[in-house]
Amino acid sequence: MSEQPLTTGRLYGVGLGPGDPSLLTLRAVECIRDADVVAYHSARHGRSIARSIAAGHLRPDHIEEPLVYPVTTETTDHPGGYRGAMEEFYEEAAARLAAHLDAGRTVAVLAEGDPLFYSSYMHMHKRLAHRYPTEVVPGVTSVSAAAARLGEPLVEGEEILTILPGTLPEEELTARLAATDSAVVMKLGRTFPAVRGALERSGRLAEARYVERATMSGERTGRLADVDPESVPYFSVAVLPSRVDAQPPAAHAGEVAVVGLGPAGPLWLTPEARGVLAAAEDIVGYSTYVDRVPMRPGQLRHASDNKVESERAEFALDLARQGRRVAVVSSGDPGVFAMATAVLEVASEGPYREIPVRVVPGMTAAHAAASRAGAPLGHDYAVLSLSDRLKPWEVIAERLRAAAAADLVLALYNPGSRSRIWQVGKARDLLLEHRSPETPVVLARDVGGPEESVRIIRLGKLDPAEVDMRTLLIVGSTQTRAVRRGADGGEEIVWTPRRYPEA
Repeated sequence: MSEQPLTTGRLYGVGLGPGDPSLLTLRAVECIRDADVVAYHSARHGRSIARSIAAGHLRPDHIEEPLVYPVTTETTDHPGGYRGAMEEFYEEAAARLAAHLDAGRTVAVLAEGDPLFYSSYMHMHKRLAHRYPTEVVPGVTSVSAAAARLGEPLVEGEEILTILPGTLPEEELTARLAATDSAVVMKLGRTFPAVRGALERSGRLAEARYVERATMSGERTGRLADVDPESVPYFSVAVLPSRVDAQPPAAHAGEVAVVGLGPAGPLWLTPEARGVLAAAEDIVGYSTYVDRVPMRPGQLRHASDNKVESERAEFALDLARQGRRVAVVSSGDPGVFAMATAVLEVASEGPYREIPVRVVPGMTAAHAAASRAGAPLGHDYAVLSLSDRLKPWEVIAERLRAAAAADLVLALYNPGSRSRIWQVGKARDLLLEHRSPETPVVLARDVGGPEESVRIIRLGKLDPAEVDMRTLLIVGSTQTRAVRRGADGGEEIVWTPRRYPEA
């Protein structure tokens, strides 16, 4: 009967770096040198990049365990499809390594780059690390290697780096590339056309760099826009370097983008809006909203009072005439009681007709407030402003009566301010001509902000003293329901049925 080892062997996940053997860490070399078994993945052709990187440190007495993938990009007749074939392979590979570890042998699993960064080693780690003593030896990633070979900073200061697999859908890639500062897109090859399309649609193609086989034989770098899609291998990446101190783009036509920031904070900002703000050379807007835009090196900020919308629009368009990329910012959605109309009105005049203007939508205050209360806007609704600064109160009252008579849910913007303290009471009295005093009303203040307050009251109890300029009101229709939920009935929600009763 053969003797059993007193202890199991040790598992090493060894990061080899991006390809150049001289970029192996000292610890990686030690682990390879001291291992009894060296395992590495390869395609069915048998050639392993990982083995070639570590070849100079392999001993004749090393036990080698090639872990040969059953499929790579081709199809398979496995009953579980590609995923089933790979899962079965990983289970079998882990069992082979476990047999060595149970026999007391030390096993080094080689991994290009870093073992825990898009690496096949992770599949062994998840199956074995909880069963055996394990050490992961980090390696230089292809991301760091690509930036080094380009010789351009990747991220600086407070910039955000996003790492994406090129296998994501093109729409998702576009949104994420638009929203970030710097990025690296991995796994190109067959995904390259979609990645290039996403870079172009997000407005980032001119910045994009291409790196192929960083630090390895056959390395290639250059502008991504110049790369032939047919020449791109899997071992290549797309890089959007740091924007700090980047060379200014070639001369371009100016434009104005009117950008919706959402009702509050970065969680309410869309990826498209983030990208437009990041690419702008000038930020123009009411000071409170300009302050919500992250500071960026080289970007100019032009803040002004809230009551000079036409002057602000003309200023932004004049900047664009000088070839500047300008973002005019609004809270919520710029097309809802906000700056899009002011900009387009001025842009329709003679001197500015040729300036490109686009509107970048944002989450509206009405939708944000509704989400906090339930679903009060679940059926037909109308959006009105109670401010009589730009239209007579008689027009507001007429529209309130018409909307109330039509039994629409109402989202009421700008209900009150220090100088307008009577409109809410007048609106309440008008609505009570058509609605029960028990009609649910959502009183939403500073939604998404630090002083957020959302209450559900009844129309008959609506007190103008509780309403200010930062408050939005949602008044239910005759069908809107207020329901208490939860074990103790402590949560009240409001919803409007989608089906309207027949007459």
